[in-house]
Amino acid sequence: MRVIRSGPVVVVVLAALTACGGVDARENGAAGAASRFVASLRAADTTRGCAALAPGTRDELEQSAELPCVRALPEVGLRPGEKVRSVDVYGHQARVVTDRDTLFLSTFPGGWKITAAGCTARPEKPYQCLIKGG
Repeated sequence: MRVIRSGPVVVVVLAALTACGGVDARENGAAGAASRFVASLRAADTTRGCAALAPGTRDELEQSAELPCVRALPEVGLRPGEKVRSVDVYGHQARVVTDRDTLFLSTFPGGWKITAAGCTARPEKPYQCLIKGG
């Protein structure tokens, strides 16, 4: 008779499954990050808005505008929405649709960050975004 020890395997599998959080938790996290970013735009709080951007997105914005993020962000012309309409999470990536915008996010050690904003869907083509990472 052979004894199989499954205890350690079960612990590893459960840890892997719970490390990323459930779908609801990830959706809520992405929606919350998008809502905070949009609120910072409405309040003209560019420091908070820039902090919500993913590092590559912030770098791309600063390089293309040749300005620091806090000065470049208001110049982009983003139209902040009022409420989140839908959230789609795909692993470590998310799409959040508001009543005026589509935002894309990724998870980072500090939480969800905006990787693209001011995005417009185009039939049969990728979204066109006002800000995006390089």
